[in-house]
Amino acid sequence: MRPRHRILARHRILAAGVAGATLVPALVVTALADPGAAGVRAADTTSPVEQKRVDSVPTPKLGWYKCYGNAECATVRLPLDYDDPKGATTEIAVLRIKARNAKKRIGSLFVNPGGPGGQGTALAYQAPDFLGADVLDRFDIVGFDPRGIGFSDNVACFKSTKDQTLALAGLDVAFPVGAKQEAAYIKSAKALGKGCSTTGKKLAGAMSTAQAARDMDVLRRAVGDKTLSYLGFSYGTALGQYYANMFPDRLRVSAVDGVINPVSWTGTPKTADQTLDDRLLSADGAYKALREILVRCGKAGKTKCQFAAYGDPVKNFDVLAKRLKTKPADIDGMKVTYADLIGGMLGFLYLPDGYEIVDAMVTDLWKATSSTSTAAEAAAARKALAARIAQRRAEVEQQKKSAQKILDFPYDNSLDAFSSVVCTDGLHPKKAGNWPALTAASDKRAPYFGRAWGWSSVQCAGDAWTVRDEDAYTGPFNRRTNAPVLFVGNYYDPATNYVDAVSSSKLLPNSRLLSSDSWGHTAYGTSACVTKAVDGYLVNGTLPPVGTVCVGDIQPFAKDPEPALDTRGPADASAMATQVGAAGNGAKLPPVATRVPTSVLLGTR
Repeated sequence: MRPRHRILARHRILAAGVAGATLVPALVVTALADPGAAGVRAADTTSPVEQKRVDSVPTPKLGWYKCYGNAECATVRLPLDYDDPKGATTEIAVLRIKARNAKKRIGSLFVNPGGPGGQGTALAYQAPDFLGADVLDRFDIVGFDPRGIGFSDNVACFKSTKDQTLALAGLDVAFPVGAKQEAAYIKSAKALGKGCSTTGKKLAGAMSTAQAARDMDVLRRAVGDKTLSYLGFSYGTALGQYYANMFPDRLRVSAVDGVINPVSWTGTPKTADQTLDDRLLSADGAYKALREILVRCGKAGKTKCQFAAYGDPVKNFDVLAKRLKTKPADIDGMKVTYADLIGGMLGFLYLPDGYEIVDAMVTDLWKATSSTSTAAEAAAARKALAARIAQRRAEVEQQKKSAQKILDFPYDNSLDAFSSVVCTDGLHPKKAGNWPALTAASDKRAPYFGRAWGWSSVQCAGDAWTVRDEDAYTGPFNRRTNAPVLFVGNYYDPATNYVDAVSSSKLLPNSRLLSSDSWGHTAYGTSACVTKAVDGYLVNGTLPPVGTVCVGDIQPFAKDPEPALDTRGPADASAMATQVGAAGNGAKLPPVATRVPTSVLLGTR
């Protein structure tokens, strides 16, 4: 089994084995991928329009140089607009970790951590900390920072840090609660949309996922690969699916974990009046995960779960939430609001062992705010909470500093970058003023988290965001690829709902779904079964059997569970889907972002 600290490190990178599946023979995969195999329709081909766009760009020569110890770095200038390959360009940063066994090297494996806004360079640099030995031996691990992001040319929607800070002041909450906060939030969100549609327009209007897919295809040629090998997490699954549909005949292997349904991501005329999360249902996944933790807490009892000592954890969490909504808690001079509680819970749910922090935090908050606590109990709880909050804030500040250039007044473009992809990729409701009612309805469907997730796209409203990418890709997303795409879905993912993995795998006729009851955001690294299956596919092209359901290595309030292959079949997996649906040497690269609500990107919580 992979050491526990490495499992958690992999997911802390994204937040911010003894058992495995029996793999099908290579012959089965060959039949799936071979256009000449009996009964198998030939793979679709790249459209003439896309061929002309990307193939008109000469193959770049990457001037690799040693960086960050064992890595190699390069920068390349690619067309800002692929319809004008000889026109304006934007600089893209690339980093690779070379294969450990040069004699058995397969080629390059492109990786993306998500976001939007996550740095592929950072994920590639950190690959030795979480990728399997066979993958590291056989591939150069390659990551690039998508245009506008990280070490690539940055999008900037405001002229100065001062302008940005003043404009975004209303976003400095986990999510708005009440008319006053909602009005301030909407005002700042509209300022962001206006800034990206004017000051940042040149780059913001060219940052759709389709542009990143085109960049990746040119970079694939640049590293000498005839076809693409890809591993994407979270929003990186959207990039992987865009590539598969835009360039269906240019895949070697593609594995995507923590899946976003691309149709839900872009929206359709019928869903244009829905918020992004009402289409993706991340809030539903987060609520399901939290509720299951609280249910298991009650079953485990107070010896394993502290919060169970005070009664039914499900009911008491709701009591605590309502208590904080009525009156924020004063924790040694720090105010803890209802939004802080829910934002904190969402952040903890990203980690496979997050249930431990959930238990500790809600227990201390309960004791600190309950009238039945003694003065000594309340004081001790406040002290413990204050220490945790201070530690978390210090971590956030350190992450922000490590991700920014060393300037007196650094400009943090994380929200600019996130928005430039989300808002140009898809359709969104016309008026920002509709968000209070829309998110209130979402909260009824997905308690606690409907607002937390729903407010993350308000800056994309039609009366806020006006810049568009005329070359954004909106489908189809059901092309037959020349190689299977492996979709990995996690039952208890708080960010990318399992139902998206199921529905996305059904879109692509040449694909396979691998399910897992893992905890936290994405499953690779938290289930030896998932990790082995993904590694096997990336290296050998062998897929896990149809209907495979893996078991996560870490389970809430269970003592050192042994990971094993779950023998449940596709019918059980479908039932679960239905249920879920209700800079220099020695320097460190920044932590990798995942798809998270606006407040987390801002680092306010």
